[in-house]
Amino acid sequence: MDASRVALLREVLAGTEWVQASRRFAGALRAGVTRHGGGLLLVGSATYEPWHLAAHLDDEAAWSGLPELSPTLVRHHVRAGVPAHLSVGLGRLAAAGRGTTLLVVTPEQPGAGLLERVHDARRNGATVLALDGGDRELHALAHDALAAPPTAPGTAGPAGPGTGIDIGMDIGPGIGPGSMPGPDHDTLQHLVSMAAGEHGGSASLPGQPPGRPAPGRRRFRDRLARLADELTAPPPPRW
Repeated sequence: MDASRVALLREVLAGTEWVQASRRFAGALRAGVTRHGGGLLLVGSATYEPWHLAAHLDDEAAWSGLPELSPTLVRHHVRAGVPAHLSVGLGRLAAAGRGTTLLVVTPEQPGAGLLERVHDARRNGATVLALDGGDRELHALAHDALAAPPTAPGTAGPAGPGTGIDIGMDIGPGIGPGSMPGPDHDTLQHLVSMAAGEHGGSASLPGQPPGRPAPGRRRFRDRLARLADELTAPPPPRW
């Protein structure tokens, strides 16, 4: 873990506004899927696929006892021969309506085509949430949104300078809670997926040690400790 991530986790453990913002947004996500017994669709832009968040939400669904959090990843490009859970194309959004929670995740502009599909889904009754870089058109369509601060000009991330996809911590002013520097988009996804299962079911899982709190009742600080482990570990296999 680099120094910027260590500094961010220290701020998180101290209880920054970003923790509260992530928990609020995750609460909206959790409420939407539990109200309708699932129906979570996860979609990115044409060039950004949130498979990493899909994997973490799937893990969180199992760990917290909330199977409704397990998402369907909707993809712009589906290659032949891929597993069934990776073969859902944009046509699925046309069927999104009441009972569906559509989570749009992208650090970049979503594009006109995706915005049109999101607009249609909302008009048909879907709950729209956005976890992005602050796109105004997408936020206008969303019932709730959380934006990571932009990458400082000239900062190079995996997708190049100034894209807002840097894997460290932004050093410039944020557009989210308060004016303090905030987490990058990837770290924000970790915070949201972790917080989404915070109030899960209380049933013990097979093999759970006696006296250990049920997964859904773990303290948020315990979940943050697990986040630190996730951030220092290699990324999960492609979902």
